[in-house]
Amino acid sequence: MSVTSRYKDAWEGFWQEAPDRVGAVLWDAEPALTAGIHLALFEPLMTEAALPVVDLGCGNGTQTLFLADRFSRVAGLDLAPAAIARARRSDPGGQVRFTVADATETGEVRQLHRELGDAQVYLRSVLHQCESADRGPVAAAVATLVGERGRAFVVEPAEAAGRILRELARHPDGPPPKLRPVFAHGIAPGVMPDAQVPGLFRAAGLAVLASGDMPLTTTEYLADGTRIELPSKWLVVGRTG
Repeated sequence: MSVTSRYKDAWEGFWQEAPDRVGAVLWDAEPALTAGIHLALFEPLMTEAALPVVDLGCGNGTQTLFLADRFSRVAGLDLAPAAIARARRSDPGGQVRFTVADATETGEVRQLHRELGDAQVYLRSVLHQCESADRGPVAAAVATLVGERGRAFVVEPAEAAGRILRELARHPDGPPPKLRPVFAHGIAPGVMPDAQVPGLFRAAGLAVLASGDMPLTTTEYLADGTRIELPSKWLVVGRTG
């Protein structure tokens, strides 16, 4: 199976139109406030730090390049060619293997695993944007990529975050500027129960090794100057046998 064409088209349109500057996208926060914090939780649970790292749903590669400064082999995957084109422009030295790939395409994922071997996977705010039917296949892709030795760090906005974003979208003055294109392109946050995330990975054959709550930092601010932070759930998954 493959991810819905509507979903692909929505993301491609978003990245084609998004301003090409640092911090212009809602979730493109500084790595020190995102991947850096996540890595502090993730790295102690990596059984083999020498494994390659895969940023699945890497977008324009901001967080991927942060990871590439800390690991010797890093790959970034996204289904939108426009996103991957931006990521490659941001990486003139070719630190990262940036690839257009559909995580729901089993053949593509298995081929990547054959090339890289078992990997550590970073999955940030991907599942809640997926169509409901695509979430299980994405979790299965993570299971394929981690194999027997890898681990995955997964962070998703909590149910409460969706309510916050929808309230912002209904503001009399309209949503904050960086939120407008998200809704305009039809990639608004989906309703995903908090319990669904660990269930998806258990169904894919992975165990939840650690979990917790944390704020998910955005690049947008309220009218009073407060940075918008969304409640999120994180977990680390992998094989236990």
